[in-house]
Amino acid sequence: MEALRAWRASSNLLGFAASRASTSAFVAKPLYLRLRCCSGAAATTNQKPLPQDRRRRSASTSTSDRDSIRAIRLKKVEELRGKGYEPYAYKWVRTHMTKELQEEYTHLENGEVREEAVVSIAGRIVARRAFGKLIFMSVRDDTGTIQLYCEKDNLTDDQFEQLKEFVDIGDILGASGSIKKTEKGELSVNMKDFEILTKSLLPLPDKYHGLTDVDKRYRQRYVDMIANPEVADVFRTRAKVVSEIRKTVESFGFIEVETPVLQVYTQIFWFIDAIGAAGGAEARPFITYHNSLQRDLYLRIATELHLKRMLVRLQFICFVLLIFSYEYIDKVQVGGLERVYEIGRIFRNEGISTRHNPEFTTIEMYEAYSDYESMMNMAEEIVTRCAMATHGKLKVDYQGTEISLERPWRRETMHSIVQQATGINFSSFGQDVESAKSAARGLLGIKVGSSESISLQSCSSVGQVLNEVFETFVEPTLIQPTFVLDYPVEISPLAKPHRSYAGLTERFELFICGREIGNAFSELTDPIDQRSRFENQIKQHSAKRAARAKVKSTEDQGDEDDYSYDVSLDEDFLTSLEYGMPPASGMGLGIDRLVMLLTNSTSIRDVIAFPVLKIQQ
Repeated sequence: MEALRAWRASSNLLGFAASRASTSAFVAKPLYLRLRCCSGAAATTNQKPLPQDRRRRSASTSTSDRDSIRAIRLKKVEELRGKGYEPYAYKWVRTHMTKELQEEYTHLENGEVREEAVVSIAGRIVARRAFGKLIFMSVRDDTGTIQLYCEKDNLTDDQFEQLKEFVDIGDILGASGSIKKTEKGELSVNMKDFEILTKSLLPLPDKYHGLTDVDKRYRQRYVDMIANPEVADVFRTRAKVVSEIRKTVESFGFIEVETPVLQVYTQIFWFIDAIGAAGGAEARPFITYHNSLQRDLYLRIATELHLKRMLVRLQFICFVLLIFSYEYIDKVQVGGLERVYEIGRIFRNEGISTRHNPEFTTIEMYEAYSDYESMMNMAEEIVTRCAMATHGKLKVDYQGTEISLERPWRRETMHSIVQQATGINFSSFGQDVESAKSAARGLLGIKVGSSESISLQSCSSVGQVLNEVFETFVEPTLIQPTFVLDYPVEISPLAKPHRSYAGLTERFELFICGREIGNAFSELTDPIDQRSRFENQIKQHSAKRAARAKVKSTEDQGDEDDYSYDVSLDEDFLTSLEYGMPPASGMGLGIDRLVMLLTNSTSIRDVIAFPVLKIQQ
């Protein structure tokens, strides 16, 4: 009787579901729904279709309706077990995926039946329509959807009653039978046998509206992929991109290595806008505590410094092998020990936006005896191969704009591209930082003393001012693939000085659709110069903290970190350089942003299965 009361309390909801199920290519008739009560007696209710305006009501299901449906379905689970059926199966043997059937039997004529073709499929019921002795159901698996044609004459009385009374939309069903194409041209499995593989307890989102609550989509990605099948395609594309990246770099002799996620040192000196922290802030680490070691550890903010250590150590191994055994030299060179890469998660304790997630995925790679020109070619190779693997062409649409990935890509120095966009030649300021700041304020419309001027005011060199203007004024305009080259030395602490132009470094960043995709440079291998750069970075960091302290907005207070950086934190890396690191180039590419481009996604949350979200109030 409790189930019967639940049925009466939710009759409007079930009537609504029934009427929606009846809207199809078939002629709708009044639907007769039956619910098996706890006593085993069948209660039959006539339910008239609801008006059209009530059919298309909001997709949200109230908590009471949801609980009522769950109670009814739990009762069905009990009844199935009482009849000797297990509603949560162990296995089902499939002969075909739905896409395979659609392709193999697409040639059938309307009304044609292939009784000799015995097939077995499994998937989730996403639609259900009952017409007396005939039931139509749509089953969706990982490859597509196909119709189940369920005729009473093809099933036992017990099977047909079970199908009518116990199978709901959302259940996972295994079905076998022959192949037929209906008179209306719908390829179907003419079902002869079936089994409930998983009994769904909760209702799926409204089929007219889908799951439209964006926040709920991200929090309940499993429901999102059921309600919006195209979402799963994004993650299939992502997997294909990662696979293609591996194939590409390994075809050039790179080997994959793994570096620590939990680190003793913070590796703070990768923070110079390498992957673009929200607001251009410095990358701050997540800190955790190791109970056994009784010390703080840090989640990595980059893989760079450990990968560089690999180059130092591998070169040392080659030297030892050279001394002790000449026969191993060819094996070491062929093995690609001078080319290493890692695809891994990076963690930064910073803001969340459509472009930034606190954890994201990159590939970083390092190649001995090469410079940043080599990495430009590698970046083009990786992106174009990924585009061909996912789209089959080098012209892709992104939010209505055609992006051409055909090589070669545009290459401009930072100085020249800023001058083209603003008419200001920052080289002409020499060391006059205040004049550069004044020109930047006029260009950006920033008032002295305003909160917007904090970052600009903390700039201690013309190179830093140039970078502020570039990020604010130029970067959003770089829609087609563009390499921006030769960054100022003040914002590139790990890059080798430019061989031709003083004050610049051999560094580039790759921009597509106004977003930074990659960052690379000829690696700095001089340990004395590297130590000096790190010390200067600490001074710049302290200056920015002091500038922030003068103007404290609510946002600044939320972003402020009290961590005290010290060059000694990276003393081990500096020591490794003193053993000698070969000339090398390195690059980091943001995989999430590349997937955004190739899937036409506007938010990084769309390409991360389970993004970090704000706590629900």
